[in-house]
Amino acid sequence: MSWRSEHIWIELIAGSRKTSNICWAFILFLGSVGFCLVGLSSYLGRNLISLFPSQQIFFFPQGIVMSFYGIAGLFISSYLWCTISWNVGSGYDRFDRKEGIVCIFRWGFPGKSRRILLRFLMKDIQSIRIEAKEGIYARRVLYMEIRGRGAIPLTRTNENLTPREIEQKAAELAYFLHVPIEVF
Repeated sequence: MSWRSEHIWIELIAGSRKTSNICWAFILFLGSVGFCLVGLSSYLGRNLISLFPSQQIFFFPQGIVMSFYGIAGLFISSYLWCTISWNVGSGYDRFDRKEGIVCIFRWGFPGKSRRILLRFLMKDIQSIRIEAKEGIYARRVLYMEIRGRGAIPLTRTNENLTPREIEQKAAELAYFLHVPIEVF
């Protein structure tokens, strides 16, 4: 999602608050609770889950292993729910020709560095670079080359753009910033 005018280009970046992440966190949570209940029912000798009679699963070693996997899954699920609630990775890219400034803002994990803000002068932008690796795991990334600071990725790691989409995005941004395009 982006907004453009003659002098300003703002592109909103979606964070970890996506449907797929919510589904995976929910599925992982339910599976973890199931593993914990099976392990607990084998320890207590009672049927807490009607699908498995508790006499079929011995506490040592199956019940302990199931409990361990359930607890580990609950930790991972908690981590996913935290990243979703904090919306880690969301933010915006703002290109302002009038002021000659580029701002890249992202939300991180809570702490001292929760807000990640990078500011550059437009005159320091050397080029827009497209890096494409084709094959089974095709990867296309759009970078902004900054003089003295290296390359800053402008696309998300899981954003699978087609060659046409990434070329169009690079061409529009390079035209807006008045910089060349490099292809690697």
